[in-house]
Amino acid sequence: MVSLAIAPLSLWAETVELQLLHLNDVYEITPLGGGATGGLARLATLRKELLAENPHTFTVLAGDLFSPSALGTAVVDGDRLAGKQIVAVMNQVGLDLATFGNHEFDISESQFKQRLAESDFQWFSGNVLTAAGEPWDNVPPYVIETIYGEAGTPVRVGFVGVVIPSNPVDYVTYLDPLEQMEILVAELEAQTDIIVAVTHLAMQDDHHLAENIPEIDLILGGHDHENIQQWRGADFTPIFKADANARTVYLHNLSYDTETEQLTVQSHLQPITGAIAADPETEQEVNYWQQLAFDGFRADGFEPEQIITESPIALDGLESSVRNQATALTDIIAQSMLTATPAAELAIFNGGSIRVDDVLPPGPLSQYDVIRILPFGGNLATVEIKGTTLERILNQGLANRGTGGYLQTARVTFVPESQTWQIGDRPLDPERIYRVAATEFLISGRETGLDFFTPDHPDVTLLETGEDVRFAFIQQLQQEWID
Repeated sequence: MVSLAIAPLSLWAETVELQLLHLNDVYEITPLGGGATGGLARLATLRKELLAENPHTFTVLAGDLFSPSALGTAVVDGDRLAGKQIVAVMNQVGLDLATFGNHEFDISESQFKQRLAESDFQWFSGNVLTAAGEPWDNVPPYVIETIYGEAGTPVRVGFVGVVIPSNPVDYVTYLDPLEQMEILVAELEAQTDIIVAVTHLAMQDDHHLAENIPEIDLILGGHDHENIQQWRGADFTPIFKADANARTVYLHNLSYDTETEQLTVQSHLQPITGAIAADPETEQEVNYWQQLAFDGFRADGFEPEQIITESPIALDGLESSVRNQATALTDIIAQSMLTATPAAELAIFNGGSIRVDDVLPPGPLSQYDVIRILPFGGNLATVEIKGTTLERILNQGLANRGTGGYLQTARVTFVPESQTWQIGDRPLDPERIYRVAATEFLISGRETGLDFFTPDHPDVTLLETGEDVRFAFIQQLQQEWID
């Protein structure tokens, strides 16, 4: 007769530790702020240090990687890089998991498929399908990672991702992200011990998830570009978002007690600065892609490493600034449009065309800085607009505050007391025809609330198109601080 000794459950009970390195909205592979912050080679060093501390470390991206970026606009071998450079660098960094952001779909379908195929890390999304309504190849709705404690006890961690459906393109079908999260969490509940929602949503949608799906243990978010730490819902579900471009990342230390099934989360916002050494292998990869892109820019008439001027002031291109108010940077861009179109009485452009999301410190400015600021460029357009329609355009631009459709201007003043506009030093005349410097994108009708702003409108006449706005900006910078 054989007797079996079965160890009591308490012998196997233990606390299992894992770490999540969380980042979001990463468009730049090199440091920002004159080299002071960010940089994916520094991120790679941090990841290696965390892995040395705990091999149960996962690096997780909460959306926005392929686009928009300055380097991604460079044409190499007949096609824009369109995120190819940052996928290669993230492969070197060792990114583990990523969900889609809305800007993943800025690129063409063929480019999108190529970026997925090039990724060594695992993409997952619970609400993005093909145009035919089928899952993308190797993009599951969620990922389950099983880790084992020292005593061999398994802990199953489910990562489920959703994205805001704000970028409609013909090759993507969006499902409702909030409904899908509820469905998928219900599927995961029986399969996992910990559920991590990885989201690229507006903050109010993250609040909704925390308040209505208590089974979610932790929300790692993106889309807002600024670090956020909040708790919502009856269980005080934590919601975190880091700063864009890896200026900061979040470190989440999770401790799971396998006996009590209790999870403890301790989180720390980690700035990425020069205090963290650059990983040599990743830095080599970064340099390779930067030089390849620079060669592409040279073929388009730019000299990316050429110094244009020495700026005596900081130039604020942060998204949170240029989508809400004028800055020295937006004023110079608007003035460059007027200088390039001397017959124009005013200039307008959308704040969302500035993509640098950085403050350029006082010091040298290069042509590559200009490309970083306005990566998509676009030709200038001189239009005549009747006053009534110009007022409607300006009012919509003001209503778009906080979004990319917020309008930056030159020779335009809003008078809050009377809720009226001045052009130059005179009130806007509804019956007058104004000559306006704009961009081709702005008069395409594709900006939020400005679908009427096209040459097809009876009050809008396109007179001529000019050079790329970036060349006008370069010329303005060359003259801006000459004594």
